[in-house]
Amino acid sequence: MALEIKIPNVGESVQEAVLAQWYKKEGDYVLKDEPLFVIETDKVTLEVPAEASGRLHILAAEGDTLSIGAVVGSIDTDAVAEKSETRPETGKPELKPVQKPRQTETAVFQETERKETPVPPSDRPASETPLLPSVRRLVLEKGLDIKEIQGTGPGGRITKGDVILYLESGNHAAVQQHRDQTEKEAAPCVMPGQETVTIKPMTPIRKRIAERLLSAKQNTAMLTTFNEIDMSHVMAIRNRYKDAFFEKYRVRLGFMSFFIKAVVEELKETPDMNARIDGDNIVYQHYYHIGVAIGAKRGLLVPVIRNADQISFAQVEGAIVEFAKKINENRIQLEDLEGGTFSITNGGIYGSLLSTPILNMPQSGILGMHKIEDRPIVIENEIKIRPMMYVALSYDHRIVDGKTAVTFLRRIKELIENPERIMMEI
Repeated sequence: MALEIKIPNVGESVQEAVLAQWYKKEGDYVLKDEPLFVIETDKVTLEVPAEASGRLHILAAEGDTLSIGAVVGSIDTDAVAEKSETRPETGKPELKPVQKPRQTETAVFQETERKETPVPPSDRPASETPLLPSVRRLVLEKGLDIKEIQGTGPGGRITKGDVILYLESGNHAAVQQHRDQTEKEAAPCVMPGQETVTIKPMTPIRKRIAERLLSAKQNTAMLTTFNEIDMSHVMAIRNRYKDAFFEKYRVRLGFMSFFIKAVVEELKETPDMNARIDGDNIVYQHYYHIGVAIGAKRGLLVPVIRNADQISFAQVEGAIVEFAKKINENRIQLEDLEGGTFSITNGGIYGSLLSTPILNMPQSGILGMHKIEDRPIVIENEIKIRPMMYVALSYDHRIVDGKTAVTFLRRIKELIENPERIMMEI
């Protein structure tokens, strides 16, 4: 029986998607729930898994723009895996290694190896740590010298993640030789004095980001106010409790949870900042869904932590880690990105000292965090060195008055510099 593979519905507002990448080739035997391909819409990037095991037949090519529900291939569920496609030790179809692109700078690459019987490769001394079969296949396929790869697995074992990271580094001879040859073949014939350009079509997500940013600039009366925060108290608390916090909750205590909790406290006191314009009306939202900007390879995504006033520091940090992982693995859903009432972005992780964040419409406020830097400040008529962070609050002046915005940001500063009220639960 042939089971059709279709572009899935990812939300009512999404009508089409780009088939960004096939993980499998025509005729491959695939397993149920194994990722088949990646689609990219104007809002999300998503992996689509196989609904059944069988032989893959591909009908659509990478780069095709397809309507939701379009058939891109089929799976012959009556097909049986050939002997060459099974692992001798299990008899199950072999999962071919796939190099997936990194999707976010904030997510840490994680690779979980399947439990396989280690097989020492023929070109290594038997006394050395043997490679797992999946790792060995990838090493042989890419023609790599394993002596150049740093193992991070138990006992220094080389994992598939180590190999992929090594490939992505681009420093090894095989990749460099291939790159040099490719560049040589693709290099245009340029006469002295001529100028060359490279033209690439914008991805759906990049188009959508451009549209939203332009719309925010054109359709709101956006202003930005600035302040600076002495981070010494929060840093001291974090250093004091981080080990116990991780031991109890298995998630690291970061600065973002402090800022989210401080923002929620002030949104309760400043309803205009948690409101939005709908036609000729102002909608006051009595819930606190905080969007957290996460940088991804294909663009900035802002997943939403819902009811942030009702969850703990650990749940906030856990939600951020989970969102970063979902973005990295192309599992982010449209509903993860919708319904925010206020947003926070942290340019400091990229080294930004100061910036003016753009509103995430239809929200009326966005807080920008920045790099922590030791600076001299005056405290009680004495010059002292403190870890300082510039913060920026962009707001819609149609709803929020200047005095309200300045007061809101000043109160955020006070809460972060004296965080006892927001961190009583730790």
